[in-house]
Amino acid sequence: MSMEVTGSRVFSGGIWEERYGYARAVVVGDRVIVSGCTATVDGEVRHVGDPYLQSVTAMGIAVEAVQSGGLTREDVVMVRYYVVDQRHFDLVGQAIAEMFGHVRPACTGVRVAGLVDPNMLVEIEIEALRA
Repeated sequence: MSMEVTGSRVFSGGIWEERYGYARAVVVGDRVIVSGCTATVDGEVRHVGDPYLQSVTAMGIAVEAVQSGGLTREDVVMVRYYVVDQRHFDLVGQAIAEMFGHVRPACTGVRVAGLVDPNMLVEIEIEALRA
């Protein structure tokens, strides 16, 4: 996936960004705030039925947005994730630990009734701050 930076906005070209009128990330001073990311790539939900792999894909998109905004994975200070099934918390948590365990950002997990596409099992948003 290729990110495009326009001023203080980062765009991934994802279908939801255009349809719902938002940016993948916004750069505010020393901070990059990344919108919720799912495992949607080229308009298709990847890894249907697998919350772990969906998490890995979503975090990859989120980290790429942070990097496009001028920061790194090590600058991530907050991870928020939303799952559609209680059983998915540990699998998503495992993926987060693998991606950010050495960074130790703050983190919040929430169970939701559903996401925009029924094949989406997890949505992840992150914030990064230059120290």
